[in-house]
Amino acid sequence: MSTALETRLGYVFRDRKLFDRALTHRSFGADHNERLEFLGDSVLNLSAAALLYQQAARQDEGQLSRLRAALVRAEALAEVARTIDLGRFLRLGEGELQSGGAKRESILADALEALLGAIYLEAGFDAAQDVMRRLFAPLVEALDADVVRKDAKTQLQEFLQGQRLPLPNYTVLDVRGAAHQQQFKVECAVPALGLKMEGEGDSRRRAEQEAAARMIERIGRGGTQPVRGQNRPVFVDARAQPVSEEPVAPPLPADRAPDPQAAQRSVQAHNPSGAKTRRAPKPPKLT
Repeated sequence: MSTALETRLGYVFRDRKLFDRALTHRSFGADHNERLEFLGDSVLNLSAAALLYQQAARQDEGQLSRLRAALVRAEALAEVARTIDLGRFLRLGEGELQSGGAKRESILADALEALLGAIYLEAGFDAAQDVMRRLFAPLVEALDADVVRKDAKTQLQEFLQGQRLPLPNYTVLDVRGAAHQQQFKVECAVPALGLKMEGEGDSRRRAEQEAAARMIERIGRGGTQPVRGQNRPVFVDARAQPVSEEPVAPPLPADRAPDPQAAQRSVQAHNPSGAKTRRAPKPPKLT
């Protein structure tokens, strides 16, 4: 007998334990859905790529990549999960329930991926792809390749490649909170520009996007330009010429300032006869 959720999925599980595992958050118990989520992420990406390849025949590779990214982002997954009321069927720990975990975007997105992974394990890729196509059909119809905005990491990467600069480095600086409610702090570094920016989010991916967005804002505001062939940046004031980084010599003390008369005596010492220095004759003018 199928459940209301299976009816909405359009798929009935034979393995009820697998079905339960796909709906189990790690806050509920050890037999949770994270491994299925890992598998479902790949199933979703391949399903979305195949769907777009067939239905968006006029789009080039870059446009297809942006469309797929728009389909598989956490916000889109959570939106689909809400249409089938997935949060109501999740198995969550008491703390997660009280904190609103059944409505949290990241938990909904992960559970939807876990369901796709479970369907793939039980019935194969075609069955999982069929479910994906039914669930995502409204989003696919609403997609417009001309208005889909590139995510921050993609924008930053394309900018740096356009400047022939190395790609940014992303480093996790800190992970806080319980295992089921973590907050990540990530640093985005662009060594060629001498810049580092930080971002935070409830997943590493979100934190990286936030850091990349701040880096884009910093580059656009600061007028930062690379110095070719060097590892140090030069910062350009939009109202003036590039600011030199060469050290400026401090003024000499008064007792060490150059003496014009001493310079004159030095010249006379090298020319005791007082004869005028002969200059090289000027070349004749051509007529």
